[in-house]
Amino acid sequence: MVLYLDASLLVKRYIQETGTEQVNSLFNQFSVFGTSLISRAEVAAALKKAVCVKVINKEEAKKALMEFRSEWEMFFRLPITETLITRADSLSWDYDLRGYDSVHLAAAILWQESIQKQVTIATYDRQLWKAAAEVGLAIYPDNL
Repeated sequence: MVLYLDASLLVKRYIQETGTEQVNSLFNQFSVFGTSLISRAEVAAALKKAVCVKVINKEEAKKALMEFRSEWEMFFRLPITETLITRADSLSWDYDLRGYDSVHLAAAILWQESIQKQVTIATYDRQLWKAAAEVGLAIYPDNL
């Protein structure tokens, strides 16, 4: 089974917060994991922001970032291409998505089209989750 992870979900793998246990269980349920290259920067930025808003301390964030970086190679990393950005452009407009969310959705769709297997997109972003359901991707969690 194939799972596409956006940054909102990936962060939960590396810092303890609501949803962390469920996210970690996904890694036992799926055999292939992918994300867009942009997730690398998004996760680092989210961890730094968590420090700034005092969700975690700087040492916890550094440890989480090191763990994320050490696991980066296990993810199939979907490249940012002109085709992907063109698709994201349309998706952003059609589904009222923020820029990076439309990139994640386009990446999941293009990945599914290229491998011709069902891709489940895993996100905790409500707009992205709703748009993914509307375009026919399998979604995680079932209810958001």
